[in-house]
Amino acid sequence: MVTEDMYVVPPNGSKLSWPISKPYPHKPPKSSDFAPLCVKAECYHYVFDAAINLHPLGLDCSTRNHGPIPKSRGVFGGHQNVDMSVKAGSLISHNDKKQQRLCIVLDIEGTTTPISFVTDVLFPYARENVGRHLDLTYDSTETQDDIKLLRSQVHDDLQQGIAGAVPIPSNDAGKEELIAALVANVQAMIRADRKITALKQLQGHIWRTGFQNNEIEGVVFDDVPEALENWHASGIKVYIYSSGSRLAQRLIFGNTNYGDLRKYLCGFFDTRVGNKKETSSYVEISESLGVDKPSEILFVTDVYQEAIAAKAAGLEVIISVRPGNGPLPENHGFKTIQYFSEI
Repeated sequence: MVTEDMYVVPPNGSKLSWPISKPYPHKPPKSSDFAPLCVKAECYHYVFDAAINLHPLGLDCSTRNHGPIPKSRGVFGGHQNVDMSVKAGSLISHNDKKQQRLCIVLDIEGTTTPISFVTDVLFPYARENVGRHLDLTYDSTETQDDIKLLRSQVHDDLQQGIAGAVPIPSNDAGKEELIAALVANVQAMIRADRKITALKQLQGHIWRTGFQNNEIEGVVFDDVPEALENWHASGIKVYIYSSGSRLAQRLIFGNTNYGDLRKYLCGFFDTRVGNKKETSSYVEISESLGVDKPSEILFVTDVYQEAIAAKAAGLEVIISVRPGNGPLPENHGFKTIQYFSEI
């Protein structure tokens, strides 16, 4: 049934409006057919109860699609926005527009990029070249900062009994001995897929050399470039949130199999914001993006735990189901997509 097929009948039985005439063979419904729905007082109790139940969920009962309640509107949207003389007798807002997402935050691995690119290309490159990189750049301020972060992380790992952690000697021990200990720790971290800033920062610097030497090319799924371009054209701001460093993220999207895609991106978040499986990280992102409500941000990821954390922070969440991704729990409750065109 659509609004044009309905009568609006007050309790006294008169008709305020009636169905629009349709060409043969269509026939308009009879008013008596709808008497139990439109005249009985129980109808109004039911509608009011439904409206009350929709409101705590953030849904607007006065719109056809029951979308999110626009800011500064009450349960019924406020009299200034509502036309009470509509044919169907329902509340229709002049501001009945589908809420547009202001921001989209994308994961990389398993979302924009195949997991195999990370596990089969990036990780092996960093593991095989960490020693060479440290040796060639040892005296630079950047590498000394990397070593300082690694030393601090390994100290904590040793105290916690993390497997693969080995003591790092002081600088007085000599360059070769120091680098050997660093390589052992970094390779253990890579094998364990540690999501820690000390590792991710160093990996980004190693990958930068690979990209500069054309030894690495970033890979994205075929549907990603068009989606990024369309979102950018429609005014939606797109960001990346990955456990990889911001440098690594820029390298991947700046040197892809579809060219430089950074022109469609507004910013990058990494583990400095926080662990991707912690709700506080998504709260921080929401505050950084300056939206009025976290629900104005869509987060797309392939990791269920990340989806849970983002949802708890109030973000809209969609799970990416790509080739090579891990299985999801049954009845996980999230919308899933296989292509960005489905968003």
